[in-house]
Amino acid sequence: MKTIKNYCLITFSIFIMAVGVYFFKFPNNFCFGGVTGFAVVIAKILPISASMFTFCVNMILLLVGWIFLGKSFAIKTGYASILLSLLLLVFEKVYPMHVPLSNEPTLELIFAITLPAIGSALLFNIGASSGGTDVLAMLLQKYTRVHIGMALLVTDMIAILIACFVFDIKTALYSFVGLTLKSFLIDGIIENINMCKAFTIICDNPDSICDYIVHDLNRSATVSEASGAYTNQEKFMVVTVLTRTQAVQLRQYIHQNEPGAFILIYNTSEIVGKGFVTI
Repeated sequence: MKTIKNYCLITFSIFIMAVGVYFFKFPNNFCFGGVTGFAVVIAKILPISASMFTFCVNMILLLVGWIFLGKSFAIKTGYASILLSLLLLVFEKVYPMHVPLSNEPTLELIFAITLPAIGSALLFNIGASSGGTDVLAMLLQKYTRVHIGMALLVTDMIAILIACFVFDIKTALYSFVGLTLKSFLIDGIIENINMCKAFTIICDNPDSICDYIVHDLNRSATVSEASGAYTNQEKFMVVTVLTRTQAVQLRQYIHQNEPGAFILIYNTSEIVGKGFVTI
């Protein structure tokens, strides 16, 4: 079931990515973002469509990744890469586009950034990618000391520099803005997906709170003794991490059953530990 869920998520992610790339990125010549970024430039120079160029290059890079990075890499990334290439070709046949959807390049830039960023964030969050220059970045990381983020940034910047000569400075500036915003947006989306709530609860009676956490929320907690600095009274400190839905339930329970408890709630997006699953 987990595998089926992952592939359904990959399919959804690639679909919204393909919509953003084909309907908003290609018609406006925005050239940020790996293979599809280079496809915009190449389609202007050579008699080949951006969708076909993306398909050919993705297939070549997928084969390279299979050879040098192994079979396990190729399964998820291969499915995502092939699906993205095929969707772009299908969109090209069903709805050919020769001009942008609107005369508002800034508005279309927002969609060209947001849709692929959401798709990429969902893929990265489950350990997959859409292929393309991600393969080159992984190869550089494996065989050199170049960080994967730096490798991706270099490939994207090369595409933008070429766009300055192929198109105009306005298109290149739009592409540079898109590259910058996309990077921040992907990180923000991944962090928001994994966002959880950490609780530090100071109370007199931790038994009922821990019982609710363990039996009703199916989580666990750490209990330790504490002492009030002002009153010197003996207290107990309960520490736990919950999903956002569970956090609301626990907060309501404490307000109703332990109104004297002191609660600290803060956001956390990186929880490392055996048995903690956010989904």
